[in-house]
Amino acid sequence: MLNQEFQQKLRKYAQLVVRKGCNIQPGQEFLITANIDVIEFVRMLSEEAYLAGAKRVTVRLTDEQTTRIGLDYMSIEEFERFPDWLALLHNMTAREGGAVLRVESSDPQAMTGVDPMKVVANQRASQQACKEYYDAINHSRLVWCIVGAAAPAWASRVYPDIDIESATERLWDAIFQTVRVDQDDPISAWEDHRQSFSRRSQWLNDMKFDALRFKNSLGTDLTIGLNDAGIWKGGGDALIDGTYFFPNMPTEEIFTSPSRLRAEGVVYSSLPLVYNGNIIDKFSLSFERGKVVQCYAEQGLDILQSIFAIDDAASSLGEVSLVPWSSPIQQSGILFLSTLFDENAACHLALGLGFPDCLEGGTELDDDALKAAGVNKSATHVDFMIGTADMSVVGITNEGKEVEVFVDGEWAGGL
Repeated sequence: MLNQEFQQKLRKYAQLVVRKGCNIQPGQEFLITANIDVIEFVRMLSEEAYLAGAKRVTVRLTDEQTTRIGLDYMSIEEFERFPDWLALLHNMTAREGGAVLRVESSDPQAMTGVDPMKVVANQRASQQACKEYYDAINHSRLVWCIVGAAAPAWASRVYPDIDIESATERLWDAIFQTVRVDQDDPISAWEDHRQSFSRRSQWLNDMKFDALRFKNSLGTDLTIGLNDAGIWKGGGDALIDGTYFFPNMPTEEIFTSPSRLRAEGVVYSSLPLVYNGNIIDKFSLSFERGKVVQCYAEQGLDILQSIFAIDDAASSLGEVSLVPWSSPIQQSGILFLSTLFDENAACHLALGLGFPDCLEGGTELDDDALKAAGVNKSATHVDFMIGTADMSVVGITNEGKEVEVFVDGEWAGGL
């Protein structure tokens, strides 16, 4: 893993993340959260951030095994009390106008068997204690980015039939391809990638659909209402001051926040969902008047149900995303067992929090006004994949006209 070619690609990746993903500005604070297994990459990220002009880089290293031990032994009451020092770290980063980066490298099954209600309690406490931080993210005042890094435990889940070292190397290669680091100039490639989303986003915004209907052979038959002032976005995001960044690398989606009260029908998952170190697979959700009224899963039903226990809004949708079956990640044939990657392989939905910037003037509205306009407000946001090779998506106008958006998993509109 220490050969020169690998080191060059890793350095290009670090430069890409700092300069395009986070778009670090001179004099800016930078907070990195990552697992100790990818410390070499974190060191490169730190150096590249300083080279880009960051005034201070703060690194918070985590360890899954230690986290698991805490979840096994600590009482649920401890998870209901979020540490003051950790809340201060996040809230001060937001107050200082910093940028935050999470490096995702977790074992998809690291938390199997953990009491899910401890995770729920910690999530609730985090949202309350770090409200200033989450408000800054949700209202486009704070740059945030999530990227992947290959760690042995994760790699062994993705490639279980080969030795860990080979699996880790292969996962790194796959990550490099998905984020275009294998190209001569990844930064320019990402700028071109950003521009590629504009045509279809504009078409969807011009159509002003009232609803979308999803159907496929798995049994999905779901109609999702859209907000009158909704905005379709894709290819990156911008702060209210115009600073452009990429919240997720990779990204292949065009998305919006639907009406929180208007989802009717049933939807079936098309890929496993990894949620807090647990796998939920082969599940379905039935919606009435925007809320999940019934759920089923062949694997991880208790974990799926724990999502709805976070708050009342966790059973409503906060995001609908369109991803063609020809997505490079889908065509790679790799099941990454990471939502960061797998959500870019297929159309997906998200339970919980909606995005204020997916509504005209939404970043200027408070929580009550956003809810009144149809944007969901929740302490969680959980993406799950629903796209298939035979997915049909039909847009329905206010006049009742039906327009094909996807046919057989591919774009039919906005060409």
